[in-house]
This record gives sequence, structure tokens and C-alpha cells, in this order.
Amino acid sequence: MSTTELSQSVEPAALAVRPGARLRRTLADGARLVRGDTALVLALGVLLLLAALALIGPLVWTHDPNKVDLLNALQPPSGRHPMGTDANGRDVLARFDRGAGISLLAGGVVVVVGALVGGALGVLAGVTGRRTDSVLMRCMDALLAFPPLILAMAVTIGLGVGIVTACVGIVLTSIPWYARLLRSDVLRIRSLPFVEAGRALGATQRQLVARHVVPHVLPTLLVQAAGVFGFTIVTLAALGFVGLGAQIPTPEWGAMITDGLQYALTGQWWITVFPGVGLLMAVTAANVLADRLRDHLDPRGATLRA
Repeated sequence: MSTTELSQSVEPAALAVRPGARLRRTLADGARLVRGDTALVLALGVLLLLAALALIGPLVWTHDPNKVDLLNALQPPSGRHPMGTDANGRDVLARFDRGAGISLLAGGVVVVVGALVGGALGVLAGVTGRRTDSVLMRCMDALLAFPPLILAMAVTIGLGVGIVTACVGIVLTSIPWYARLLRSDVLRIRSLPFVEAGRALGATQRQLVARHVVPHVLPTLLVQAAGVFGFTIVTLAALGFVGLGAQIPTPEWGAMITDGLQYALTGQWWITVFPGVGLLMAVTAANVLADRLRDHLDPRGATLRA
């Protein structure tokens, strides 16, 4: 084969692995995937609705979520207070909107920090030598030995109760999941023919990781991030429920449910039901999103290819 023929045969493959071309193809396939999956569209719609309530709700419904009005305490839903008031006369709708913002923001921060730290550790363990891999994975195993909620509670108690320390505890529980999952994916990708070919052609370890390994583990990272997002929201609510998360008067869904439990049996159901429904919607949508992404992005049978 002549040099010209060789270059012509290699050129399409080279173009196929260019990051820009791969990104454009992935975005196009992703748009097609979303349009054809009703469950995925509904899950994204619910999360966007909650995000809109968190962003736009406080601008439209300008009631102070922490304003105490004992004369209007325990008022049922009405035109003046669409979600009623709590035992201190605070507007439940205003607190619901702020609670949505707190939950979604906390979930996003935990997902980003956990993905960056855990993903980096997983890739590092997968591409380095056996000694580094062993040390990193033993550290991850030590964290995985504790039940996630217990570990988050222990970290929160140790650092001082509050929503920030609760997020730190949840991040710590999520890092081993990312690291373990991405390590196994990196080990699988390293053995694929195109990586071996790149190594044979003289590509450095850094080039192999940047051009081949990282782009091919992004679908796995995305699926795990969706699952961690739902876990973060429900765990933050659980910590707030037991008094270790957001503190009074912060309008967080778990703390709101705790405040309203004592009135649920006496007929003031709205104090607990509305934040409970918001929590259910957010967690269910995040879990459905993770399941649908897993079905589409599974490297052993993916609809969307990197």
C-alpha cells in the first residue's frame, strides 16, 4: 500500500476520534435519545420544574419564608397562602420554593465535587501502577465499609451540624462510588484495541488518557452523577429530619417535614405533605433519569456512543 493510500485509510479513523467531532456527534445523538424516551423527558421536566420554582418562585412569591406571624399560624391552603402556614405562621409556599433551591443546589455541588475528586482518583488508580492502585482502592474500601448515611451523620456531628457540613459528609460517602466505578471502566478501556493501537503508535500515557480513556468514561460518570444527585437530596433531607442538616429557621425540606409531623395527626397535613411531595418528585425524577441514562449509555449495549 502506498503512502497516499495509507494516509487516506487512516484519515477517517483519525477524524472519528477528534474530541470536537466526537462531542458534536454525542450531542446530536443525545438530542435524538431525549426526544425518543418519554420517561427521560418526564424526569428532566420534573427537575426543570423544581429548578424553575427555586429560581423564579422567590421572585414571583415574595413572602419572607422566615417571617413569624403567630396570628396566622396553622392556616390551611387558601388564596392568600396557597400551601398554608406552619405553626409559626410562616408561609409554606415561600419555604417550599427556598427548600427546592437548597436541595437542588446542594445536590449539584455534591455531584460536581464528588465526580471531580472520585473520578480523578478512579482514573488515576486505573492508569497507574499496581502499588498506587492498591493504596487508593484500600482507602476507598475503608470508606465503603461504613453505611453511607451513618458515615454522613458521623462527619456532620464531627464537623458541627449544618447544611455545609452535611454536604461535606455526603461528598465523602459518594467519592468511593465514583472511584471504584471509574477504575473498573478505565481498566476495561485500557485493554481495548484502539488504546493498544495508540500505545503502539507512540502515544504517551497522558495522550492516551486525555484522548481515549477520559472521553469513554464520561457516560459512566454521567450515569453515576444522576444517581448521586438523587441520593444527595434524600440524604440531606434525612439529616435535616434528625436535626443534623439545615438548622432552624432554614427552609429545607427535611427540616420542614420534621416540624410538621407533630401536627399531621391533628389535621394540619399541609405542613408535611407539600415538602414531602417535593422531595418525592425530586428523588424519583433523579432515579428515573439515572435508570434511563444507564439503559442508553451502558458500554455493553449503548444507544449513545462516545
